[in-house]
Amino acid sequence: MTKFKTQLACGAALGVMLVAAPVQAQDADSGTGVANDENTIIVTARRQNEQLQDVPASVAVITADALEKTGADNAEDFVQLTPGVTIVTGTAEAGDTQVNIRGINGARDAESSIALVVDGILKTNTAQLNQTQGTLRQVEILKGPQGALYGRNAAAGAIVLSTLKPSDYFEGGAKVSYANEDTIEGTAHIAGPLGENLGFVLSGYYRTTDGFFRNIFTDTKNVDDQEVWSVDGRLVANLGDATEVDVKARYSQLRGASINFNAAFHLPEFAAFNPAFYEDVNKHQFRYYNNIDPSNDQDSFDVSAKIEHDFGNTTLTAWALYSDVDQSLVADGTSADFARYIPFPAPTQVAADVAADCFVSTAGLTGFPVNQPGFIGQTPVPFLFDPATGSTFGPYSPTTCDGTQYQIRKQTDISAEVRLASNTDGPLSWQLGLYYLNIDREVGVSLGADTGAGVIEELYNAPTTANPTSLLLADSFDTNVYAAFGNFEYDMGDFTAGLALRYDIEDRKTSSLVPNVVDPITGGPINPGQAFGSLDPASKSFKQLQPKVSLSWQPSANANIYANWGIGFKSGGFNNQGSATIIDQNFNQFIGAGVTIEDQYDKEVSSAFEVGVKGSFADGRITYDLAGYYTEIDDMQFFEFFVGPFGLLRVVSNIDEVEVMGAELNVTARIIDGWKFYGAVNVTDSEIKKNVSRPYTVGNKSPYTADYTLNFGTEIDTPLTDNTDLIVRADYRVTGPTWFHTVQDQERPTLFTGLIPISAVNFLPAEWGNARYDVAKRDAFGVLNVRGGVEIGNFSIFAFGENVLNKKYVAEVIPAIEFGGSFISPGGRALYGVEVGYKF
Repeated sequence: MTKFKTQLACGAALGVMLVAAPVQAQDADSGTGVANDENTIIVTARRQNEQLQDVPASVAVITADALEKTGADNAEDFVQLTPGVTIVTGTAEAGDTQVNIRGINGARDAESSIALVVDGILKTNTAQLNQTQGTLRQVEILKGPQGALYGRNAAAGAIVLSTLKPSDYFEGGAKVSYANEDTIEGTAHIAGPLGENLGFVLSGYYRTTDGFFRNIFTDTKNVDDQEVWSVDGRLVANLGDATEVDVKARYSQLRGASINFNAAFHLPEFAAFNPAFYEDVNKHQFRYYNNIDPSNDQDSFDVSAKIEHDFGNTTLTAWALYSDVDQSLVADGTSADFARYIPFPAPTQVAADVAADCFVSTAGLTGFPVNQPGFIGQTPVPFLFDPATGSTFGPYSPTTCDGTQYQIRKQTDISAEVRLASNTDGPLSWQLGLYYLNIDREVGVSLGADTGAGVIEELYNAPTTANPTSLLLADSFDTNVYAAFGNFEYDMGDFTAGLALRYDIEDRKTSSLVPNVVDPITGGPINPGQAFGSLDPASKSFKQLQPKVSLSWQPSANANIYANWGIGFKSGGFNNQGSATIIDQNFNQFIGAGVTIEDQYDKEVSSAFEVGVKGSFADGRITYDLAGYYTEIDDMQFFEFFVGPFGLLRVVSNIDEVEVMGAELNVTARIIDGWKFYGAVNVTDSEIKKNVSRPYTVGNKSPYTADYTLNFGTEIDTPLTDNTDLIVRADYRVTGPTWFHTVQDQERPTLFTGLIPISAVNFLPAEWGNARYDVAKRDAFGVLNVRGGVEIGNFSIFAFGENVLNKKYVAEVIPAIEFGGSFISPGGRALYGVEVGYKF
């Protein structure tokens, strides 16, 4: 509570009161003011154009002007401006983005819980969630289940983007900025007519940075460096007065680093020897010592076509989308302390018996100052087996003892939708439609021995190669989705009622791509699951009806009291085949871990209620939106990470029952013309009611869910001369304490618990190997972003700062429960820069 008060006082002291952009009634000019008769925001929150004030739900809107004033251009930026929403992105790889809205999180390696809709078209690959999407003109973030209206994977909400559409005159602009860490960012666009009934938009984006961190071992900036560029094109043709064709294409390429993690141990008994064995993740000093240069490649291409035809009383909308995203990563391994890549028969052998030290001798690295409690001794034998001369490596060490990892995710999607909607001014409005999607996905995780010759970027490398594969999890996934949907709304003057329905069928198939070859390290199969039978193809159909009911009463022109209820749905799916057997053999049978993982995980279904009131007073100078919500989630999908002598394993499990409730308040105050204050608070309480996967976690909080978020901000936009405007903006965001796993205050057995009785330290009680995870909770933290400058005619110059107080916080904590620690990734540090722009 003391930290919370400190954060709040800091925000107030900086003059940052009551958040940017999340305010539900924002100025069409500034994106932060009030909606009135002259400045009314039009949104598409229910797949139709309507005033924001009339929408019976919580909708956060960031207008074009607010986007320009904040510099926001991707999902991470939008989320930081929105209460009750948090994000984890780019910690492992570029396409790895998880958005949490009101306690529902998108599980890594499963489908997203957030629908991304761009210019009316549903994007189908979660890897595109945090990409820039052309020249933005408005962002709407819808909270609560939106599947009945916006389609697949909208259980937690939807991010709806509108981009620049060509008009009958030419316009364009360009901006370029430079900041510390050699961070360069630039955007440019041009739009206009190509003929009487044809227009175009062409835009480009580029960003490069050296990143905030340096690899101490190699003395290079290859930890969080990145270079990304994209090109977006759009053609809009009017085929007569009633028909419009909209064709879009985009290509994006990213090259950068991956797996931006350190490891922290949570073994309290060993803290007597070294306190770092029981480390609070919030106090970790990030240092990197990888001997493998991490890389992340992502190539994205999509093309879409949409046609709208006005029949008079009805409008037909049909679109089709093709999407192709290929991504891969290379990184250091994680398994050094379990002796997987130490080439001798038994881990109890002493130094004199070792013929070779992890393929490349560690003798020259003895005493190298890696992260505590890491220690490189005279031999690569882990400390439990040879405490006199052994080593404690942890993952991602400067030696070759931890091996290598190579991962791929290739996905091609083809989707289409046809929708017929009413187009009259009568009291009844309706929409009916059909949707189809095919997903062709290949996912692979390959671990190899590090011989000092680098990584061969293939899923399988023979034992005679320079990077022999020792563990392979690889599967193909084919999915067909069929859906029918409809929406009906009846307007009775001050009272409006709506009903939306959607029925989804997802047919999923999977088959293993792992060859029947031998692991050169263990002599067993390359996938340990093959030792207990063949990995046969599997299939499953997941179905769900998703209704949504909404009610709205407007007792006056300045108030809207509303309520809604809806069902959210996210399809089940398949883990890499063999996962269940690997977990059972290595953890349940060895140390009695009591964790259940299946090769197939179940669908996630949520039931969400919301009631609220929104409006304005003081002649529209003060606007507000107050909402309360309650959600029950069945079989919540959750990502688990396992590390052991087999290597590493990523799986999705189900939490049987989770309950979430909370409240949210947004307020905007326009003190004088040109000066506004805005802010928001969200408080969320969650509880795990049932969890067969880990029964001892009942009563804990929903993972990845912040206890609260606070947003405060102020904006000044005032003329200095007839041709010059002064613009100053400050946004302060506080994210409350957050657990990232179902295991929280519990103490659990680890692999060290099982290894102690058979190691050189067998005189210690086995319980000394247990881990306690009360130190794996992220503390509350606040981030201040400021931006100020002048617009002089068509030119602009701004100075900006992101995280200007240089708050050091962790972006993500991934506890590997049976490993005895967590993998932690740092949040962004302070970034200061200057931006210049021109528009016409």
